[in-house]
Amino acid sequence: MTNATSPTLDVKSTSLLLMLAAIWGGSFFFGEIALREVPPLTITLHRIIWAVPILAMIVYLKRVAIPRSMGVWSAYLVMGALNNAIPFSLILWGQTQIESALAAILNGTTAMFAAVAAGLLLKDEPLTAKKILGAVLGLAGVAFIMGPDALTEFNLTNLAQLAILGATLSYAFASVWGKAALAGHPPLMNALGMLIGSTVLMIPIVLVVDGPPNLALSASVWGALLGLANLSTAMAYVLYFAILARAGAANLMLVTLLVPPCAIALGVLFLGEQMGPAAWIGFAIIGLGFAVTDGRLVSFLMRKFSADAGRGQF
Repeated sequence: MTNATSPTLDVKSTSLLLMLAAIWGGSFFFGEIALREVPPLTITLHRIIWAVPILAMIVYLKRVAIPRSMGVWSAYLVMGALNNAIPFSLILWGQTQIESALAAILNGTTAMFAAVAAGLLLKDEPLTAKKILGAVLGLAGVAFIMGPDALTEFNLTNLAQLAILGATLSYAFASVWGKAALAGHPPLMNALGMLIGSTVLMIPIVLVVDGPPNLALSASVWGALLGLANLSTAMAYVLYFAILARAGAANLMLVTLLVPPCAIALGVLFLGEQMGPAAWIGFAIIGLGFAVTDGRLVSFLMRKFSADAGRGQF
């Protein structure tokens, strides 16, 4: 039985976590397919606009109250920009220059940057040494992936990697904004509200930059767009909040480490992508940064070391 004060991962929570990692990892794969015929900003619009009716139906069926305050809807607009419009667009543009698997690895720094942003901006989440060290390791992993040539031979590949990093920072600020402005509202309504807000933002941007969307697309691209909207967005939000309720925020954060392997597997198996040694080493460093930020693995190893030392095994 799950302890209410200290949530743990049971079999169902673990299954949901793996499912969430798979469909979020799949977003990079779907994005790569969609980019064959659709520009990045238009893909972002497709991803959010088709997810709106699905979440709206869920909100209706669950009889979740819809807020009428303009202040709340203004907060949804900001949240939609930070959590959907900006990061989705940056990641998709980044994928025009780098592999989907590499984009997923770089996106794995989100948890570390979110911890630091919360420590700097939220009074109830102090900035600790492990949060700072975790973020430093995350940046070190990114630097290792980009390589020393990024300082002397800056190119579109480096810019794409920085775009993914910009997306992770946007996610980090979205996490802070959500806690500060929307903590008292139903999670599913928050998800629907931010999607509506990001849709309102993206429609004029897409019309100005890309023009009216072309709907005469191949079946594979339509499948990718609907996969992004239905699975990687609408269903992902439902799973996210279900896991949060069952297993707690700390366990939910583990999805950060599970998404890149899913994206890498899809990229290698279906897109013919190849990951070089620098990407794997960078991912390992980012993973170490996550472990330091999370703290549980470090605490476990320290307890084990103390116990072994107490038994005279050293």
